Amino acid sequence: MVGREFRYLWYNYKSEAGFGLVLLPVLIASTFLSRLIPADFFDSFLNPALSFAFGIVCVFGAAQCLRHLENNRLRKVWAVILILWGFWEFVMVVLFKTAYNPFQVGNELMDSTSMLIACVFAWFLMIYPSVSIRPGNYSWRRGALSLLPLAVLGFIDYILPVDLRIVIAIYPLWLMYVVFQNIRRYRRWCEENFSTLDDIDVQWIVRYIMMIILAGLMFFYLCVSDDPARAFTQQWYLMFVLGYTTDQVLHRPDPWERLRSTAVAEEKEEEPDPANAAYRTALDAWVEKDKPYLNPDFQLTDLRQVLPLNRTYLSQFINAEYGCSFYRWVNGLRVTEAKRLITEHPQMTLEEVSKHCGFSSRRLFTQIFARATGMTPRDWSKKG
Repeated sequence: MVGREFRYLWYNYKSEAGFGLVLLPVLIASTFLSRLIPADFFDSFLNPALSFAFGIVCVFGAAQCLRHLENNRLRKVWAVILILWGFWEFVMVVLFKTAYNPFQVGNELMDSTSMLIACVFAWFLMIYPSVSIRPGNYSWRRGALSLLPLAVLGFIDYILPVDLRIVIAIYPLWLMYVVFQNIRRYRRWCEENFSTLDDIDVQWIVRYIMMIILAGLMFFYLCVSDDPARAFTQQWYLMFVLGYTTDQVLHRPDPWERLRSTAVAEEKEEEPDPANAAYRTALDAWVEKDKPYLNPDFQLTDLRQVLPLNRTYLSQFINAEYGCSFYRWVNGLRVTEAKRLITEHPQMTLEEVSKHCGFSSRRLFTQIFARATGMTPRDWSKKG
């Protein structure tokens, strides 16, 4: 199962998966250079300084999310995570000066308790993609279930004299597997609701997963190595990941938010039977007359102008009547219109055809046209 999901990501998003290959040499170089840092200097000065800087990054990110909440659930969740993480980092600054210091590096391996605590923060990192790719379905209670294996490991470690550090170190891989399972579902949901790839971009998920995989590798090295200052790379890299994630939370378009108000308004509606032959007749007539698909922002809920169905029933209707998702249906109409324009108006440039037909970019137009016809728009125009 995991191998199949990895193959799916690599086949469809090779360039995005390669994002991790850019960061890998930087992390390796940083890890190598960190070996030159004296353990005493790292424990007494550099580690507390990094934790303090980490806490500042969390506070600043949380403040930005709270400042721009705009009733955005993802920003609320991420602000809570940053507040908790920042609070822990400031506590760590204090603990570095006390007798109890669970993460003092020195020349000793991390114990299982410290590793369990670190895994909780790995769980924090996986909440962001989980909330994003399961629109409207993620809850803290459901998310807490993914902590259950960690709780079991902690219980076993407490009552039995066994060394579970290696098992605990691979816990983040299980979290990523949970995210992998939902990526295709997320893309399918977007295709059922939107007509442009601008709204079904999952590249950000692949980039994020690559970053988390690297963080997991660094964590594994942190757990099994006795190198002095081996936590140096882990600390600055996690600050980078949190900064990147906060920027995504604040600026990445969230397709669920575009549908949220409509979904709330539909909750109390009583739905007629979508299996009504008159619906297709009405929809085909509207599409033929008004050509709403030429609007780049055309989305599933726009069909309510002619069909008295909510978003869920609209999606079921399109799949049942046309045998494909809303995304593929709309782009099929756009390709048909593009072929007509290329044939009847040869003076139009392909850029003009692309814009007229509702494609968000020339690259997307070429990609979808070639997939539908087996040739590029330029080749099609030459054939005509």
